[in-house]
Amino acid sequence: MANTTTLTDEQLVKAYAQGSNEAFDTLLKRHQDRIFNYILRIIKNEDIANDIFQETFVKAIQTIRNGRYTENGKFPAWISRIAHNLIIDYYRQEKSENLQSADLTDIDVLNRKELCEQTIEDIMVTDQIKADVKLLIEELPELQRQVLRMRYYQNLSFKEIAEITGVSINTALGRMRYAILNLRRIAHEKDIVLTL
Repeated sequence: MANTTTLTDEQLVKAYAQGSNEAFDTLLKRHQDRIFNYILRIIKNEDIANDIFQETFVKAIQTIRNGRYTENGKFPAWISRIAHNLIIDYYRQEKSENLQSADLTDIDVLNRKELCEQTIEDIMVTDQIKADVKLLIEELPELQRQVLRMRYYQNLSFKEIAEITGVSINTALGRMRYAILNLRRIAHEKDIVLTL
């Protein structure tokens, strides 16, 4: 494809849907600062804002690739709405996790499992889950395994992963998505439960 920077957002979306990763990279560069600053302004935590930012563009990738993008001429508003909905989801989750009130006399707020020391059984189950995850990761294709390790074990951002591996952010996000889907599939096939 020729110079993608001269194309409109809608032309870039269409080009990306037809397989041009360069088109999505241009969309990302064009809108990343505005979207990230919007999320950070509301969340006020850079790590969480980074996670929501990355999830915003993963959702955009999935929607465009699945042919469900229909917002003709309104890509900035559409991507902002995705970010906004993810922010709302984050706050809903935070609210549900912190819903217990200390005013209720029949509930001891401090008597919660997450505040207690782990039992030997909890430690054994956690160790087994970690061992299972390591085995599952080994079954992934090398490129998916690489991006998963960099993201979860080295705590690198997708931008850093893209720079280190010499691929676009879009490709790094795609590899992570497929790695997670494959982990779930392999765990299901092997009947492995990865929760306490």
